[in-house]
Amino acid sequence: MTPDSAHDENGLSARGVARRRFLRDSGALTTGLATAGAAHAQMMATQPAAPAAAAPLAAGAQAPVRLNINGRDYEMLLESRVTLLDALREYAGLMGTKKGCDRGQCGACTVLVNERRINACLALAMTHVGDRIVTIEGIAPASGLHPVQQAFIAHDGFQCGYCTPGQICSAVALLDEARAGDASVVTADVTLRTPVVLSDDEIRERMSGNLCRCGAYAGIVAAVRSVANPAARPVADSVSNPVITPVSTSVATPVANPVADPPKAT
Repeated sequence: MTPDSAHDENGLSARGVARRRFLRDSGALTTGLATAGAAHAQMMATQPAAPAAAAPLAAGAQAPVRLNINGRDYEMLLESRVTLLDALREYAGLMGTKKGCDRGQCGACTVLVNERRINACLALAMTHVGDRIVTIEGIAPASGLHPVQQAFIAHDGFQCGYCTPGQICSAVALLDEARAGDASVVTADVTLRTPVVLSDDEIRERMSGNLCRCGAYAGIVAAVRSVANPAARPVADSVSNPVITPVSTSVATPVANPVADPPKAT
């Protein structure tokens, strides 16, 4: 009897048994794969949804804001439209930063944010949470005036003083930018990243965003130059010890006026 002629108890030959086993195993494999795919699809469909974005603030609604100003944290409730300038003046009570044009053109509102100068009237307060904000009130160290402040006094870099806080903040940032090698429009070689020598043209260009309606530009340029180039100080022998003519506090001796004070008859 040949192997193909042998039959099992169900009447199947060896070849028939092998064919049935193949169909059974392949069917089981196909069913398993289909079940695993369905389970994976169900798992993906039931994953938790991403958290919804926070609802935008309604018009006029206030939100708590913490601003770091001059090394101190200020807690305040602000609308999303409040500018940094208004937050400083109206909420933090720091009135040194001035509001001039309120359009970013005059520079009276210049402050330092992360050691870079910006116009506070063009910045929203809420966008500076976590930043280091320095105003004119925080420029001077605890030991005395900042060298730029001393230079402005020594060189008469102001008249009415309204723009002076912004001028000083801008000058402080200007000096840092020049030391870092930041180029300006008038820099001869903009490819170099070495400290920039601050000529008068460089100073005028870099301070051009700060307007002085009194016209104290000559004193402002001289003040910045004296700090940038300590060897060329025509007015002060040292920024830390400026030569300033003191104002006399004594009462002047009156001089006789021949018209107003006619000689008395003897």
